[in-house]
Amino acid sequence: MKKILSETPLDIRPEYDFSGGIRGKYAKTLKKNGYTIRVYHADGTYTEKRVLGEKTVVLEPDVWEYFQDSEAVNHALRTLIGLVLSKPKNKEAMPM
Repeated sequence: MKKILSETPLDIRPEYDFSGGIRGKYAKTLKKNGYTIRVYHADGTYTEKRVLGEKTVVLEPDVWEYFQDSEAVNHALRTLIGLVLSKPKNKEAMPM
């Protein structure tokens, strides 16, 4: 059950109109792709933390040297899938 606030918070001005807003509009995209949190420090530096989405795959640095973008990774995996699926699934099906 949703709670409706009876009072408008003091920091929201009356001229702001949020009536056409859509709750969770970007939730699916953030869940799928992830996002970055950046914290700025008083000394001018910042730290970042990457929050990964469900469909994000992280490559180790040695693998990334060979596959630097999604296209390269997908091509290699499709090739591998083709090789694996063309092999017999059990030893009995293999010719002697």
